[in-house]
Amino acid sequence: MTHSSNIYLHDIALDEARSAWAGALLDVGAWASLLSETVPLDRARGRVTAAPVWARISAPHYHASAMDGYAVRSEDTTGATETQPKQLAIGAQAVYVDTGDPLPVGMNAVVMIEQVQEIADQTTEDRGRETGNENPSVVSRPPSLYPSSIEILQSVPPWQHVRAMGEDMVASELVLPVNHRIRPQDIGALAGCGHSTVSVYRRPRVAIIPTGSELVPPGHPAKAGEIIEYNSLVLGALAEEAGCDVTRYPIHKDDYDAIKQTVQLAMRDHDLVMINAGSSAGKEDFTSRIMAELGRVVVHGVAIRPGHPIILGVADVETRGMRVSTMGSMRVPAMRGVALVGIPGYPVSAAVTFDLLVRPLLYRWQGQLPPERHTLEAALTRKLVSSMGDDEFVRVMLGQVGGHIVATPLAGGAGVITSLVKADGVLHVPRYKEGHHAGERVTVELMRERRQIDHTIVVIGSHDMTLDVLGNALSSTLYAPRLVSSHVGSLGGLMALQRGEAHVAGSHLLDEGTGDYNVGYINELLSAHGIRVVLLGFVKRMQGLMVRRGNPKSIQSLADLTRADVTFINRQRGAGTRVLLDFQLKQSGIAARQIRGYERQEYTHLSVAAAVASGSVDCGLGILAAARALNVDFVPLFNERYDLVIPVEHYESELLQPMLAVIRDPAFAQQVLALGGYEIDQMGVVLAQM
Repeated sequence: MTHSSNIYLHDIALDEARSAWAGALLDVGAWASLLSETVPLDRARGRVTAAPVWARISAPHYHASAMDGYAVRSEDTTGATETQPKQLAIGAQAVYVDTGDPLPVGMNAVVMIEQVQEIADQTTEDRGRETGNENPSVVSRPPSLYPSSIEILQSVPPWQHVRAMGEDMVASELVLPVNHRIRPQDIGALAGCGHSTVSVYRRPRVAIIPTGSELVPPGHPAKAGEIIEYNSLVLGALAEEAGCDVTRYPIHKDDYDAIKQTVQLAMRDHDLVMINAGSSAGKEDFTSRIMAELGRVVVHGVAIRPGHPIILGVADVETRGMRVSTMGSMRVPAMRGVALVGIPGYPVSAAVTFDLLVRPLLYRWQGQLPPERHTLEAALTRKLVSSMGDDEFVRVMLGQVGGHIVATPLAGGAGVITSLVKADGVLHVPRYKEGHHAGERVTVELMRERRQIDHTIVVIGSHDMTLDVLGNALSSTLYAPRLVSSHVGSLGGLMALQRGEAHVAGSHLLDEGTGDYNVGYINELLSAHGIRVVLLGFVKRMQGLMVRRGNPKSIQSLADLTRADVTFINRQRGAGTRVLLDFQLKQSGIAARQIRGYERQEYTHLSVAAAVASGSVDCGLGILAAARALNVDFVPLFNERYDLVIPVEHYESELLQPMLAVIRDPAFAQQVLALGGYEIDQMGVVLAQM
C-alpha cells in the first residue's frame, strides 16, 4: 500500500484531521463513490442513482382520454351553442371512451359524458319496447344500448380532456440525474417511463467490533465493574440511518490476537471497520497497534470534546480479482481500500466522533453530502466555559420563552448518553474560544424539528420526580406540548424566571422567618422586578434521610450526621432541599462543619439516592419516591410543599393549557400518589397571584 510519513500520534485540529484522513483514503482508492449495482424498483427507495436515468418510452405513450366521454374532432364541433346545438354521429364523428383509453385515430378532443345528450334512433326505441323501457332516450350512465348520435351545446377546443403522448415524460428525456436519492415518487416515474430496475451505488458495508473485558451484552445482569455494551447498537443505528449495511460483531475481550483476527476478517467484506474502545491512553492501546499492523494509522487524537482519542486509518485489501500492472502486462492482485476507525468507548464521544468524521464519508461513498441540519439562534441561560485548544460540542435543551429561543447546556460528560437523548441541539464552541457568557446569542444546530422547539414547555428549578410523570402524561396526549426540565435548584429556577428563560419553575424554598414556602423569595426575586406570577399548588412531599438497605448504621435523625462513622451527601447551593437542611440544622444547633460530606453535592434527588445505593455514602436528604426508585431505605423527617411558580403571561398562554389540564386531572393525581410520599390536596390550586 502507499505509505506516508505524515502520521499523527497526537491531538490535531478537526479540519486537519479531516484533511489528513481524506488524503489517505484517496491514496488507497477509498475516497470515491462506491461501485454500482442494479436493484429492482421495489427495493430502490432511499438508494442513490449511480448513473443518469433516461426515459425508455414516453409517458403516456399514446394520446389518452383524461375523462369518461366521447372522443371527437375539434373542428366538427365548431359553432355549437345552447341555442344551436350540434349533433355528431356516433362512430363516424364521436366515439365513446373511458378515462385512460387511447384516442381513436383522427380524434383530438374529449367531451365529458355529463356535457352530452345521447340521441337514440327508431331501432333503439323498438328495442327499448322489447325490453319494457318506454323512454329509452332518457338514460343515465352507462348510456342507452344503441344511441345513434350525441348532441353538444358548445364547441370543443383541440386537446380538451386529453393527455397527449409524452405529456409527463418523453422518450430519451432525463428522468433522474446521477447522485439522486430515490424517493417514492421517483420510483413511479421510473416505472412509468419503462424501467423495472435502476443502477444505484452499492450500500457501504460497515463492521463494528466492540472490545473490552468489562463489557456485557444488553439484558445481561451487570455486576459491579461490568458495563452494558450498547455503543455498537447506537453506532450501528447511525450507520443504517446513513444508508449502510451493518455487521455488529460479538463483544471481544481484551485479547490482542483475537481482536486483530476479527478486524482482519472484517476488512475482507467491509468498506469501513470500526473498533469501539481501546483508543484511550488510559489502557493498553490495542486499536492503534492493530491498525498499524494491518494498514496505516493516519490520525491518533483529534482536538475535540468529547471524542479526542479517536483513531483514523486506512488499509489496502487484496480482492479476488486481478488487474494489469502499470509497469507492464503482468497481472497482479487487485487491491481495495478500507477505512479504519478506532471509536472512543464513552458513548457521547462515540456518537459525536461518528457524526463529525465517519458520517460524511458514508454519504460521500453514496455520491451524497450529509443531509443539512437546520440551525437557529438562541440565548444561553448560563455561562459556558470551554476548554482552550479544542473544538467543543455542547448538548443543549431549547425552548421558546416570551418570543425568543433559550438554550440550556446539559450537564454530563462523555459517558452520559442521556445528554444526547434530552438534547434538542448542539452548540459548537470553536477551538481557542473560552466559551460564552450567560445571555449571549449563539448558533445551535438542531437535533429536532423546529416545530417541536416552538411547542415546548421549559421548566427550570428544583427537581422532583413528579415532573417526569407530568412530562410523560403530556406526551401521551395527542398534540400536547412536550415538557423539558432542567434541575438547577429552587433559587436557580426563580432566577431563570426573572431572566425570562423559563415558563415554569419548581420551588420549595422555606422562609425561615415566616415558615411559609416560596412567597418571600417570589416577592424579592420576581414581584420586586415587576414580574407577576401565579403560585400554583402541586404536591406536598415527605423529606427524609435516604440510607442503605437495612440501615446498617442505624441512622435515625439529623443528629446522627455528626457521627464520625457516617458520611453524608448534600444537594447543591440554592436547592430547596439544601435550604431546608440548613434551616433544620440551625434549629437543632448542628454546625455544617460537623457533618462529613456536607460539601459534596448532587443536583437531583435520584442522584443522591444513587450515591447511597452505590455505597459511596451512608445517607443523603431527599424524597421518599427517589428512595423507592433506587431501592434504598428511608427515614422520614419533614413534610414540605413543592409548588410551581408560573409568570401570568405564560399561565394564561395557549401553550400551558394542556399542562394545567393534566395537573387537574384526577388520573394524573393517582399516578403521583402511586410514587409514594406525596399528598395532592392542593394540586392545581392557585395559592396566590403576586
